[in-house]
Amino acid sequence: MLKTPSPRAASRGRATGAGIDATRRVAPDHPIALLQAHSLPGLLQREVERMILAGDLAAGAQLREAELASMLGVSRGPLREAFRALEEAGLVRLEKNRGVFVRRIGADEADQIFELRAVLDQYAGRRAAQNAAPADVAELRALVDRMERAVAGGDVDAYLDANVAFHDRIVQLAGNPKLTLLYRRLVNELHLHRRASLGQAGRLPVSIREHRAIVASIASGRAEAAGRALYDHAMASRDRVHRVRDDAPRAGGTGRFR
Repeated sequence: MLKTPSPRAASRGRATGAGIDATRRVAPDHPIALLQAHSLPGLLQREVERMILAGDLAAGAQLREAELASMLGVSRGPLREAFRALEEAGLVRLEKNRGVFVRRIGADEADQIFELRAVLDQYAGRRAAQNAAPADVAELRALVDRMERAVAGGDVDAYLDANVAFHDRIVQLAGNPKLTLLYRRLVNELHLHRRASLGQAGRLPVSIREHRAIVASIASGRAEAAGRALYDHAMASRDRVHRVRDDAPRAGGTGRFR
């Protein structure tokens, strides 16, 4: 004899008369899922941050609240909250009675950031070598492979995304959340200064070799070697930016290598 399903069981199946499967869920990247997981100011922060780091909003540019709110289809209130978060992230500056501007990082300030980042990189590298599991090492290797494919394809944005993910993962492996927050702010500030140097393709194979040496040290658990490799890599990046600034034409924000 067939049993009538309980109301609870029925609720897990199809809705009566509508043919809707109540067990289905929207995809993680669906707009509804994003709004459930993130506040509107948070989503706006991510979008404006993406535009800044991609070079769509240039260093020094004024972010006019009304224009940006209209372009993004939102009211000004959530956008103001996003601006405050972007200021904390080091990407914009809020000037009283003047407005919001994308930060411009000069050469001297960039050098200071590079030096501080190198120290943090060294610490993170030592800790990552102590903490990394084989799966973590495989993830780092895959990110370097992505960088290499981006160079071969002439795609600055893909290279930058993989590079940021690589260093961010090492910092996460250090297991210090405060380090992660500080490090991400420094990385954001450096992007405002050094994006033009990424257009010089001839310098990137050297950087990729440095990344592979870092992974090798972490994989073998050599903490001091991993820390030193990351420190040297950060300082070498600073020197590459210097050479591009002094000797080479700027690549601009085209998203392609020269």
